[in-house]
Amino acid sequence: MLENSLLSAEVKEGEILPPTIQKLMKGYNKYLRPFFDNGPVTVGMSLDVASIDTISEINMDYTATIFLRQRWTDERLVFEGNKSLSLDGRLVELLWVPDTFIVDSKKSFLHDITVENRLIRIFPNGTVLYALRITTTVACNMDLTKYPMDKQTCTLQLESWGYNTNDVMFYWTRGNESVSGLDTLRLAQYTVEDHYTSASEAIYETGHYPKLIFHFELKRSILYFILETYVPSSLLVVLSWVSFWISQSSVPARVCIGVTTVLTMTTLMMGARTSLPNANCFIKAIDVYLGICFSFIFGALIEYAVAHFCTLNHPDANIVMYGHQMGGFDEEMNGMVTTIAAENNRAKRRKEKAAAVSAPMAELELGPSSPTGSEPKPEAPEEPPNRCLTVLVLLRKFLRKAANCCHVENPHLIDNYSRMTFPLSFVFVNLLYWTYYLYL
Repeated sequence: MLENSLLSAEVKEGEILPPTIQKLMKGYNKYLRPFFDNGPVTVGMSLDVASIDTISEINMDYTATIFLRQRWTDERLVFEGNKSLSLDGRLVELLWVPDTFIVDSKKSFLHDITVENRLIRIFPNGTVLYALRITTTVACNMDLTKYPMDKQTCTLQLESWGYNTNDVMFYWTRGNESVSGLDTLRLAQYTVEDHYTSASEAIYETGHYPKLIFHFELKRSILYFILETYVPSSLLVVLSWVSFWISQSSVPARVCIGVTTVLTMTTLMMGARTSLPNANCFIKAIDVYLGICFSFIFGALIEYAVAHFCTLNHPDANIVMYGHQMGGFDEEMNGMVTTIAAENNRAKRRKEKAAAVSAPMAELELGPSSPTGSEPKPEAPEEPPNRCLTVLVLLRKFLRKAANCCHVENPHLIDNYSRMTFPLSFVFVNLLYWTYYLYL
C-alpha cells in the first residue's frame, strides 16, 4: 500500500525514482522509527556555526545561522555497493527523520533559496546523513552587572520533541570537536573565548527526553566603550576642574562651566542606557562609572557655590568667619533674653507686693477664738524657671559652636585645596573601580 502511494505521488509530480531508490523504499514505512522493536535508535549530531548576526542585551537573545547535521542508521535502507547515494532534499518526505527541535528558540526558519536547504545522503550500511541550514533566534540569560566588562555564556540546546530516551538517544559525534566555525567567526562587539559540548536528559511530565547542549562563552570588547563613554566622561570631569583656576569674582564663567558639564554628563548617561534593558535588577559597571563622574562634576559646581558664599559674607572679601555673620543674631538674642528677664523680675515684684498687702487682712480675719489663729500661714510655691529663656540660651550656644566649626580663614584657599583634592580623589576612585571590575 505504501509503495503504491509513493508511486502515485511520483506519477502526479511527473517524476520517476531511480531503481535503487525504488528497491529501498519497497515496504518502507516512514512512520516507524528504525529498530522499532530492538531498542532506541542513536542519533549523532554535529553543527557548523556559519554566523552569529546579532546579540541583543535588551531582548536577552542572539541570532545565529547554523548547519545542523544528524546521522543515524536505518537497517531498512541497507543496499549493496560501496558508494553513497545523495538524494534530492525533497525526498526527505519519504524517510523517517528525528523530530529534533531547538529548546530556547524564539523564532527559527529553514532557508529555502533557491530550494529548501536540506541534504539527504544514504550510505550502503544504512547510515543516513541529514543536514539542514537554519537561522534561529535563541534566548540567552545574561548577567550585565559588569557591563561592558562582562562575559556571557550562551547555549544552544537540542532535544527530541516526541521520542523519549526509550526510543531515541542523542550524542555528539566528535565530542567538543562536533562544533566548528567559531574559530573563524568575527563578531562586532564580542570574541568567542571558549566553547564545549555536553549531553543530558530533559525531564518533563511526559517522560525523559534526550538533550544535547552546546555552550559558548562570549567576551565583550571594551575598546568601543572606552572611546565612546569612558574617555568623554573622564574629560568632562577634568573640564569641570578648570573652574578652580578661574577667579571667584568671575561668576558667569564658573557657573557656565559647572552647568554645561552637568548637562553634558546627563546627556551622556542617557545615551549610554539606550541600548540596555530598563531593569532595576542590573546595576551595571558603566552606570557606576557614570555616576562617579557625575558626582565629581556636581561636586565641582557645589564647591564654587560654597566658596562664593564665603567670599560674599566676609567684610574685606578676603577673610570670612561665620561667627561674624552670627554677631547680629547674637545681639538680637541678647535683647530678647534681657527683655524676658526684665518681665520676669517685674512679675515677681508684683506678686511680692500683693502678698504683703494680703497678710494684714488675713490676720484681722483670724480672731482669738479661731482654732487656727496660732498656726502659721502656708508658704507660696516657687515659680518654675522660664522654659523659653532656657531654650533660647541653649540655641545661642549651639549656633556659636556651629559657627566655630564652619570657621573659614580664607575662602580662596577652598579653590587651592580643590585643585589637589578633586584630581587625587578621582584617580583613587578610578583605581578602585578598574581593579574591582577587571580582576575581582
